[in-house]
Amino acid sequence: MSTLAAQAISTRRLDLLPLHVAHTEEMAAALSDPALHTFIGGTPDTPQAMRARYRRMTAGPPDPAVSWLNWVIRLRAESCLTGTVQATVSPTGRGPIAEIAWVVGTPWQGRGIATEAARGLVTWLSRQPVHTVIAHIHPEHRASAAVATAAGLTATGERHEGEIRWHRHISR
Repeated sequence: MSTLAAQAISTRRLDLLPLHVAHTEEMAAALSDPALHTFIGGTPDTPQAMRARYRRMTAGPPDPAVSWLNWVIRLRAESCLTGTVQATVSPTGRGPIAEIAWVVGTPWQGRGIATEAARGLVTWLSRQPVHTVIAHIHPEHRASAAVATAAGLTATGERHEGEIRWHRHISR
């Protein structure tokens, strides 16, 4: 598998734009609510910590067989960044798998943005050489479970670090 690169993805209301370090200031503000860490732990990144993380992310993974794909979510009607989606694509014996995640800032939650972004991401991944999409969701995070369901993922009985593993097989 050759590595993949994030490409711009457009949905009905959103533009998923490949992450750049220049997005740091707006993203630090969008993701500044400590409530976003209820299920994942930790605290919001400072702009300095986020900039350093974005530099590492855009530099790419140490393993050349793995692709780190990261996007910011831009709500076109408000011309603002509202969150992120990401996919880590890794080789397996059965072909590449994509582990995905999403986060939407508190002011934009409840508007279907995460659902629309996750669906757009999974649709894009289905056109790439990926055979399975996986997400790990805290068992009490009903909103993320709803996003995963809307993106066509199904909960499995498997746990990974306390989170439920969700998956979707991409049929060709």
